[in-house]
Amino acid sequence: MQTMKLMNGIEIPSIGYGTWQSPDSDITVTGVKTAISCGYRHIDAAAVYGNEVSVGKGIAECGVPRDKLFITSKVWNTERGYEKTLAAFEKTLQDLGLSYLDLYLIHWPAAGHMFDDWEKINLATWKAMTELYKAGKIKAIGVSNFKPHHLRALMETEVKPTVNQIEFHPGLLQEEIVKYCHENGIIVEAWSPLGTGRMLSNPVLMEIAEKYGKSVAQICIRWCQQHEVLPLPKSVTASRIKENIEIFDFNISEEDMLKIDALDNFGGSGLDADTVDF
Repeated sequence: MQTMKLMNGIEIPSIGYGTWQSPDSDITVTGVKTAISCGYRHIDAAAVYGNEVSVGKGIAECGVPRDKLFITSKVWNTERGYEKTLAAFEKTLQDLGLSYLDLYLIHWPAAGHMFDDWEKINLATWKAMTELYKAGKIKAIGVSNFKPHHLRALMETEVKPTVNQIEFHPGLLQEEIVKYCHENGIIVEAWSPLGTGRMLSNPVLMEIAEKYGKSVAQICIRWCQQHEVLPLPKSVTASRIKENIEIFDFNISEEDMLKIDALDNFGGSGLDADTVDF
C-alpha cells in the first residue's frame, strides 16, 4: 500500500475505504473485513453515518493488528464547540471500540450564513481536538468540507489542519480549495470519488476506461491520485471493493487526464459549506 505523508510526519495510506451510506448492520461489518482482506489499511468513518458500531466490529474481527490500520472519524455539526467535541470524541471511540484514532476531522465548518460567531465556534472545536491530539488520543487532526476562508483561522493556531476531506470527482475539481491546501501542506481527501455511482455511466469516462482495460471506477480513483488527492471509494460489494483498490498498476496519460478535467459538473451533490442548512 502506497502512503502519503501528513505535515506532522504521520504516514496515511493513499486510498481509503469509505463507509458513508453503509448500514449499521452485518453488511458493513463484512464490508470492512472484506476491504481489509483486500489490502485496504485506511478506514474512513463518521459519527453521523450512524454505523460506527458496525465499523468497529469489522475492525475488531479483521485479523490485522490495530497499529497497522489507519482509522478516521469526524465530529458532527450538532456537536461543535469545546465541551461537545470532547464528549463526541469519547462516544466515537466507544462505538468503534478503539483506544485512539489516527485522524479526527471537523465534518463541516460552522459558516457565516448560519452563525454570526462561526469562526469562534470552529476555533473552540479545534481547541478540543488539539488537546486530544496533544494527549495522544488522535495521531492527526483535520477538517472536511472547509473552504479557504474557513481554514484561515485554524491555520493561525498551534496545530494546523493536516487534512481537508472534500467532494472531489470528475466534473468537480474544486481547484481553489485544492490549490490552497496543497500550497499549505494539507492533504486533500476525496469523498464520493465515484459521485455515489453517477460517474459510472459517463460516456467519456467509459471510453477512457475501455482504452486502459479498466473500469470507470478505477479510472476515477486513479484520476484522483494523479491529482495528488486521496480517494475514499465506498462499496459493500466484495468484487467492487477489490476492484477499487487495484489501481496502482497503470497511469492515465496527460492527454486523458485533461479530457477528464474538462468534463462539466454532471454528478455533484450540490452541497456547499456556505449554503447547507444542517
